Amino acid sequence: MQTNLSYLLLFCCLFVVKISFCQDIKSNKKITIPTVKKDTVNPKKLDSLNFIKKDSTFQIKKDNLLQKNIDTVANDSLKPKETIDDLIVHVAKDYTIQNAKDQTITLYNEANITYTDIDLKAGIVIIDYKKSTLFAKGIIDSTGYTQRPVFKQGGQESEQDSILYNFKSKRALIYGLKTKQGEMFTYGEKTKRVNDSTIYIRKIKFTTSEKKVPDYYIRTDKAKLVPGKKIIVGFSNLVLADVPTPLVLPFAYFPMTETSTSGFLMPSFDTGSSNRGVGLQNGGYYFAINDYVDLNLTGDAWANGSWGIRTNSNYVKRYRFSGVFSFDFENIISGIRGFDDYSKSNNFNVRWTHSQDSKASPNSRFSASVNLGSSSFFRESLNQYNVAQTQNNTFNSSINYSKTFVGTPFNMALTATHQQNTNTESITMTLPSLTLNMNRVYPFQGKGGIKKNPIQKLGFNYNMQGQYLINTTDDEFLTSKMFETARAGAQHSTSTSTNIKAFKYFTLSPSANYEETWQFDYIQKVYDETSNVVVTDTLRGFKTYREYNMGVSLSTNIYGTFNFKKGRLKAIRHTFRPTISYSYRPDFKDKFIKEVQQSADPTDFQEYTIFDQGIYGAPSSGLSNSIGISLNNVLEAKVAPKDPDSDEEDEKVMLLNNLNFSSSYNIAADSLRWSNVSFNAGTRLFKDKLALNFNGSLDPYQVVEVNGSAVKIDQFNSFPRLTSANLTANYSISSTDFDKSKENDKDKNGNGANNPPDTMGANIDPTNNQGRRTTAKNNQGETKKTDLYRAKIPWSVNLVYSANYSNNGIDPGEVGVHTLGFSGNIELSPKWKVGYSSGYDVKGGAFSFSRFNFTRDLDSWQFNFNWVPFGTNSSYTFFIGVKSSTLSDLKWDKNKPPDRVLF
Repeated sequence: MQTNLSYLLLFCCLFVVKISFCQDIKSNKKITIPTVKKDTVNPKKLDSLNFIKKDSTFQIKKDNLLQKNIDTVANDSLKPKETIDDLIVHVAKDYTIQNAKDQTITLYNEANITYTDIDLKAGIVIIDYKKSTLFAKGIIDSTGYTQRPVFKQGGQESEQDSILYNFKSKRALIYGLKTKQGEMFTYGEKTKRVNDSTIYIRKIKFTTSEKKVPDYYIRTDKAKLVPGKKIIVGFSNLVLADVPTPLVLPFAYFPMTETSTSGFLMPSFDTGSSNRGVGLQNGGYYFAINDYVDLNLTGDAWANGSWGIRTNSNYVKRYRFSGVFSFDFENIISGIRGFDDYSKSNNFNVRWTHSQDSKASPNSRFSASVNLGSSSFFRESLNQYNVAQTQNNTFNSSINYSKTFVGTPFNMALTATHQQNTNTESITMTLPSLTLNMNRVYPFQGKGGIKKNPIQKLGFNYNMQGQYLINTTDDEFLTSKMFETARAGAQHSTSTSTNIKAFKYFTLSPSANYEETWQFDYIQKVYDETSNVVVTDTLRGFKTYREYNMGVSLSTNIYGTFNFKKGRLKAIRHTFRPTISYSYRPDFKDKFIKEVQQSADPTDFQEYTIFDQGIYGAPSSGLSNSIGISLNNVLEAKVAPKDPDSDEEDEKVMLLNNLNFSSSYNIAADSLRWSNVSFNAGTRLFKDKLALNFNGSLDPYQVVEVNGSAVKIDQFNSFPRLTSANLTANYSISSTDFDKSKENDKDKNGNGANNPPDTMGANIDPTNNQGRRTTAKNNQGETKKTDLYRAKIPWSVNLVYSANYSNNGIDPGEVGVHTLGFSGNIELSPKWKVGYSSGYDVKGGAFSFSRFNFTRDLDSWQFNFNWVPFGTNSSYTFFIGVKSSTLSDLKWDKNKPPDRVLF
């Protein structure tokens, strides 16, 4: 009896312990399961767990993950070390069951396990403390296989069908793996995780497509993946839309680092589209120097000996500056050595852009925009299809540094500039140009800056400009000769002005200006009797001259309003601003004039000044005592809303932005005292979408023909003769203009008025494939969805019209330029776009430069076709490739460059 009571007490104690232990589990408390040597729970109560052993997913073949490791200290008196060295936090939606005999815990439905840096979510999770393993899988329900395990460790995350993980060895077996490393998605049938840094995968697929059924993938039997570093695969095959292709690789290496990594750049193969023969393009090496700067070094080589090299470097420092530097050099060979058509030329181009962050220094700024090189670079280059540059005959560069001196009215600007005409091959540079400005100051202003009377409004400013000017050519560029004709000088100027209220409605504004010019070189002309020519010598030395002028202007504003009682048009307002001015400037050139004999006749002299070839030229010649007249007109209309009962205000409409006339009368001249009448007018119509500008010149005097040229005589025309005129018009229209739902979102300024369309089209640059990979996005940055039926087709049309007229008074007037340019885009679908740009020369009766481009967004791939159908720049480029930079070498790039003419 006593024995039975003892067993009963022991059973009750164990029962209480079990209830307490299960309550801890259900309350999701942190627990550590100790090692149990003997089962104290009735085995019959564990029958409900037998389904776990019968689950086919759990029947895993023997693996070294499940083999029990022999502890060398098992027979020692010391206690074995625990294999689970941290707390396990677990939770499940439906239930949590503990098997004390087998030392397992089962979590069902939305199970979540957290252990050290491991976070696991799955449908079913089974923890085996005896074997130190964790098994997870999904749940099969009416919707299929759901709640697939999502395993996170550190910064790595993977999704799989099932996973078996060993706490002690840190190894895992994974079935149906799906993980993402950078831009690369990895799918594998069976995966063995050796440690935190190495994973071996069988039957693997690699892709950058984000679709559940990938557009494409690279299939291989086995691969090694080091998370965040690299993927190494064996024999691989490219599969498109689940269709294997004949494209295979014996092995492949994919860098997966989050930071930039140095590596080789695979070249593209040129099949010999010109007389250069076959060749390789854009092959080289990428140097990831550090987090702030990189270097891209590529080159080309052709069978006939032509070659080229290119360097490109990007640099950036947050909150300080950023920029891009590139240098291109090409050795171009045409024809065969020894034949008449053989030619050889070297071309180069340097481009540099630098921008300073506004936060770096509020009082100083440094920027650069450099584009210089051989004048024929873009016309002859073997690897640059920059269409805009081939149509532009100038290169321009500037490097600027500016500084504001806080607490003073002074600011400074230091600039180096470069202008190059690619037709004449002339180059002009300022190295450098220094400008010092003093903002207008008012020395006689009242307390608190009050300016009431003319004396208090009297202001002064000062400007100093100095420069070193170089004029050279392509052949003499970067040689000692380019400095032989260089010029240097400086100019100081100051002015003062004020304004006076006169006769209540008029403003009288007197002003005075003073200039002093310094030149550090001058010329001297000598007659050479032997050659019978005038020789000009440039001498170094300091020379100076001074000029001044003064004037006064009288202006007012006159307003006129014309009211209308019927219709929506309520009123038209006319603003008239007449201005009359007087200016006086003495003749400063007279005292600097020198004479030199210019022929064998000793009485034949030529006049010149020592400043004629200086930077700022010679002093002003002739006495100027003139009266100027200008008239400015503006027309505005007030229109009532369409609905007279609405609360909308009357709309102001600009009818005529400006209509200006100006001329002058020189009192000191002995004849032809009136200058030409200049005029210009501009307006915007159709809600500012059409911008019209017209300007010209009217000559009041008659002309006669003398030795084949027109000469003015001091007789007036019955009506001023139109000597020149120019008309330009810009107009833009798109499908959104007819979309009533977006009527309120339209740009009131209009594209035609403020943004003249680009009729040149985009550039074709095979050296920058990333620039041709664009994703079809909407304004919110989301991928567009295609409507299969009744889809809207967005489109846009940009028109540019230009015409000019000239008349010298002898020959009949003629139209010089008469062209119509048009460009636009048609979005056949959210992923199909067609762009075009062309023009028509009305006078010549032919089409001007034309360009077409076709773009197809293939989700993870991009297709581009650019075509110039005719002309000197006739060419095309074809490109299809993966958008992701990780697989940027997976592409097909074909091009036919324009015919190169070497001269």
